[in-house]
Amino acid sequence: MGVIAAIAVGRNRYAKLGGDVNEITDLAIVAIPAGVIGGRLYHVITSPDRYFGSAGRPLDALKIWDGGMGIWGAIALGTLVAFLVFRSKERSLGFGSLADALAPGLLVAQGIGRFGNWFNGELFGRPTSLPWGLKIPLPLRPAGYESFATFHPTFLYEALWCFFAAWLISGIGQRITQKEGSAFYLYIALYCLGRSVIEALRIDEAHHLFGIRLNEWVSVIGVLCSTFILVNRLRESKKSRIAP
Repeated sequence: MGVIAAIAVGRNRYAKLGGDVNEITDLAIVAIPAGVIGGRLYHVITSPDRYFGSAGRPLDALKIWDGGMGIWGAIALGTLVAFLVFRSKERSLGFGSLADALAPGLLVAQGIGRFGNWFNGELFGRPTSLPWGLKIPLPLRPAGYESFATFHPTFLYEALWCFFAAWLISGIGQRITQKEGSAFYLYIALYCLGRSVIEALRIDEAHHLFGIRLNEWVSVIGVLCSTFILVNRLRESKKSRIAP
C-alpha cells in the first residue's frame, strides 16, 4: 500500500512539474528492490550479533520475512540506484525535480508502513497511562516491563508525523528556495526531526553510542546536514534576488 501511494503521489507531482510520469514507473522497478535491500543491509549491519554473533545464524540475514528493516538504508540505496538509472539517459526533468516530486509520497509510504508495527505488536514506547496508550499482550512485552499493560504507540506517532510532514512539504516544498531538490532536503529534515523525538521514547532493543540509541544519532545528523543545506540554499536565493 505504501509503495502504491508513493508512486501515485510521485506521478501526480512530477506531471505538474512538467515531467514524463512514465519515468517514475520505470525508476520504481529498480528503486523499490534497491530500497528493500538497503533497508535490510542497514538492519543487519547495525544488529550484527543477531546474525554473526556466537549464537547467530548468518543465513538468517536473508530471511527478510522474519522482520528487520532500516529506513535509513532503504532511502540511501534506493536514492542512489534511482540517481544512477535516472542519469543513464536523457530525461524530461532534472533529478532534483524527481526527488522533489517523490518526497511527500515517500513520507506517506513510510506512514502507512508503520502500521505493520501495530499488527506485529512491536516498536512501541515506554509505559504510559494516557488514554491512547496501546495495550500490549504479555508475551510481547520486553523484559522488565511485564507488569505494565499500556505503552506509547510510537509507530502511530511516527505515522502521524509522516502524514503531517507530507502535507507540509506539498504546501511549501520547493518554494522555500526555488531550487531543485529543496523539497527532498526538507523531507529529510522533517522526518529526522520527528524520528529523533520518537526514537527517544522507544524501549525495543537497539545499539547505543555514548549512551544514546544509534538511530537517534543518525536522526540528529540528518536534521543538521539537511537544515544546513537548506539554509545555505535560502541565503543563495536571497542573494540572487538582491543582486542587480
